[in-house]
Amino acid sequence: MTAFDFYTQEKATQQKHLLDANRQINLSSMLRLILFLGTAFGIYYFYPDWKIAALIGVVGFGIFLFLVSRHSDLKYKRNKIDELVKLNETELEVLNRNFSHLATGKEFEDHDHPFSQDIDLFGKGSFFQYLNRTSLKDGKKKLASILTENSIDNIDEKQEAIKELADKATWRQEFSAVAKLVKTETNSSNVLAWLASYKTFVPKFMFYLSWVFTAISILLIAGYYTQMVNGWLVFAWFLVGWGITGVYVKKINVMANNVRKVQDTFHQYYQLLGMIESISFKSEILKKQQLAVKAEATKASKLLKSFSKAIDALDQRNNAIFIAVGNGFLLWDLRQTLRLEKWIISNHENVKTWFEVIEFIDAYNSLGNFAFNHAHYSFPEIHKDKSIIKATKLGHPLLNPEKRVDNDLLIENEHFMIITGANMAGKSTFLRTVSLHIVMANIGLPVCAEESEYTPIKLITSMRTTDSLSDDESYFFSELKRLQYIVNEIQEDKYFIILDEILKGTNSTDKAIGSRKFIQKLVKSKSTGIIATHDLSLCEVSDELNQVENHYFDAEIVNDELFFDYKFKEGVCQNMNASFLLKKMNIVD
Repeated sequence: MTAFDFYTQEKATQQKHLLDANRQINLSSMLRLILFLGTAFGIYYFYPDWKIAALIGVVGFGIFLFLVSRHSDLKYKRNKIDELVKLNETELEVLNRNFSHLATGKEFEDHDHPFSQDIDLFGKGSFFQYLNRTSLKDGKKKLASILTENSIDNIDEKQEAIKELADKATWRQEFSAVAKLVKTETNSSNVLAWLASYKTFVPKFMFYLSWVFTAISILLIAGYYTQMVNGWLVFAWFLVGWGITGVYVKKINVMANNVRKVQDTFHQYYQLLGMIESISFKSEILKKQQLAVKAEATKASKLLKSFSKAIDALDQRNNAIFIAVGNGFLLWDLRQTLRLEKWIISNHENVKTWFEVIEFIDAYNSLGNFAFNHAHYSFPEIHKDKSIIKATKLGHPLLNPEKRVDNDLLIENEHFMIITGANMAGKSTFLRTVSLHIVMANIGLPVCAEESEYTPIKLITSMRTTDSLSDDESYFFSELKRLQYIVNEIQEDKYFIILDEILKGTNSTDKAIGSRKFIQKLVKSKSTGIIATHDLSLCEVSDELNQVENHYFDAEIVNDELFFDYKFKEGVCQNMNASFLLKKMNIVD
């Protein structure tokens, strides 16, 4: 089944489920209304006998709370199904190359990064915008860190993990839909900081006191209904309960406010952990993540669920009637606060690991989703000490495949290519194509090529140097700093270097001399890479250095029109187009 067929079928299925869910919610709303009216009538009818009326009120209120909880569950189910519908709609849009509405990742742009700024990794129309399907804020950050880490370790294992997730499309969508329902504005780092710094305030003896107090309350209320206890005694006991609670009420309010901020996070995260625990993973990377949440005697999902339920219980204090009775007769706030405090003391050190696993899976789901959507792409065969890249029909993944021109590429280890060509002939696109191949291969993604053999190598680029007005820095000096950065880096590690027009900020003669010396330095450092230029004199370096090859992209003038074939060819370009375009656009005569 193709990705298009899968998403089309899933969308239709979930839309049917959505109709059923909406019908159940409407029925639930009707039942609550009937119960409310029935309880009100019962209280009114038996009001002269106020004990019966009170009993009807209490029972009716209890059933109403149950129906409210059930209604919330139905709404949650409906909302999850709605997210599943949206997920499949999004995938169908992206398959049709409409992804401009997705998050751009602009916040992750970094001008000082080894390559991200040059290859449109983030921002509008970026690879991140095309790839990202994370549902969590911190999962989004994790995906950005994966894209920018420039690591060449364990690529085979990364590929296996991505392949495995690609095959679990239904599970991935379920995970993403649950994660999408996390609406909290509190990020995980703030949650972890709060848990780590939390100071308890409820005395331990309160656990026993609350149960003894509750038991006495039940006996007094039963005694009152059997006319064995005076009502004023019950009322006095009620005031005692509130008096005990009142001693701690300010601190309880602070606790309630803090847990309310993380309530949604914990409610969703325990379900996500449950999904991670229950699925069977085979790839080493995913099994390692799974083991991190299954290492304890009690499942992480169960522990997190208990905390979520404790938060929900404390949150009942927002119901005026319940909290009045609860604190007066059950010491409810103190009991639930103590429950939360015990959990924090016992488990706060593990929460960081649990969160990291969830965010890792959220990020890797995007990678699996990409592989699923591009089943025709190829996972590079990883080799050592061979050609850096040997790719057949290599293309840029963001270009429309119906219009894209693919090229074969073979670049040997410790060799450089100098690429010349007319303006708009495809040089810059080709540089970004090769860059993305390296980035995607290092991450473990399939690449936009029919076949690919790859020797892992880190990437460093200089393609979009800009001046810095805030630092009173010229364009030329900015470029020099970037080149200096590259020279320093290649002394520490091995890189694939991609440069677009060296020393653009100086005059032609000086540029030619400086560029040639820089190329000689790069070759001497035993680096590998590609350099694009308009300066044909640089191509002469290949006469003196066997490690340098010349390639070009061509342009032809056919019937007074400029024609590009975007084919990657051996040799030096002879056809430039600047003069032709100036005349064609009536800029010059």
